[in-house]
Amino acid sequence: MTPLPQARRFDWSNLGLRVASAVVLVPTALVAAWLGGWPFLVVISIGMALLAIEWGGMSAPRAPVRVAAAVTAAILAAVFLAHQGHFVLAWITVPVAALAAALIARGVAERAVDAGYGVLYIAPAAVCLVWLRSTNQGHWWTLMLFACTWAADIGAFAVGSVLKGPKLWPRFSPNKTWSGFVGGLAAASGSAVLMAGLSVFQLDLRAAALVGFAVGLATMAGDLWESALKRRFGVKDSGDLIPGHGGLLDRVDGLMFAVVVMAAARLANHLGWGH
Repeated sequence: MTPLPQARRFDWSNLGLRVASAVVLVPTALVAAWLGGWPFLVVISIGMALLAIEWGGMSAPRAPVRVAAAVTAAILAAVFLAHQGHFVLAWITVPVAALAAALIARGVAERAVDAGYGVLYIAPAAVCLVWLRSTNQGHWWTLMLFACTWAADIGAFAVGSVLKGPKLWPRFSPNKTWSGFVGGLAAASGSAVLMAGLSVFQLDLRAAALVGFAVGLATMAGDLWESALKRRFGVKDSGDLIPGHGGLLDRVDGLMFAVVVMAAARLANHLGWGH
């Protein structure tokens, strides 16, 4: 059995590239989230298409274009329906489109079911993100999502690098530690509490800490899940789109899980929880 490639450690030599990439990506995400409307839709659509392309390359190296096209069409159909406010139709579209993508991939992909799973993996995050931004004060909630997700990543890396200790899940992600896991959760909770201190949120500080904890947990779960998927497909990175970082999926794997949790928290808050 051919051993799978080891996960890549942080490369300090490309730190400048990583910083430069972040300088471009972070403001783009923040401005799009703040403006909403068509700018937000354009950024989301481009991001989803790029994720679908990376998924096609990972899951179907013999026919990446056909699989990527099927997954892209499926995801964008759900995104456009959600943006028009047809959220029920958007959710119905996700499993139907996943089945269609799997059927299109039959005969060209190693496992046609991987094309369908790509839709189920990416599309729910997109629909949840569009819904979250569409809610009352949705721009603030979207910014809180970003803050918690980024804080979880930074906190986990910083604390794990300093304290090290036992590995969290060495089979799939040998560089992550339990100390980093705890540090990431603490950072995510702290960032949510800080944002909840703004008067725009109808969210008390205890509820905010719980939201941050849950979003941080989802962020790290998404990161670990993507590591497992990369091992499953035998790749080190989802792609090479972002200089110094790898693929877009490598950057938003945690966000894809976190946005589902944040959307659930926003729905609960809308129904009266956490005031």
